[in-house]
Amino acid sequence: MLQGSQISTDRRMTMNEKALAVFEGYKIRRIYDEEKEKWFFSVVDIIAALVQQPDYHAARNYWKVLKNRLKNEGSESVTNCNRLKLEAADGKKYLTDVADVEQVFKAILSHTEVKTI
Repeated sequence: MLQGSQISTDRRMTMNEKALAVFEGYKIRRIYDEEKEKWFFSVVDIIAALVQQPDYHAARNYWKVLKNRLKNEGSESVTNCNRLKLEAADGKKYLTDVADVEQVFKAILSHTEVKTI
């Protein structure tokens, strides 16, 4: 069961952990939680696709700034953001901010001016 803003990284995710979604040519890392029956997507990967930023580090910095702004506004989408270990380009797994589809849509709808930040 999910606890606060952390999902147990020990929980077995039996669907393909390396599953990728592709949006307009951008690879979005995702992982399936069988217990919750939900997909969780990398927030940085989604940001990269939305702002059309091919550089991972630039997208990560963009998310860092946006995340701080959202926190300062009291946004629940950031408060409820989970962290899971996802495989990076170097093949290692790192804790990454993830969101389910509902959280992603809420964040997009509440900040439709993503490209203006």
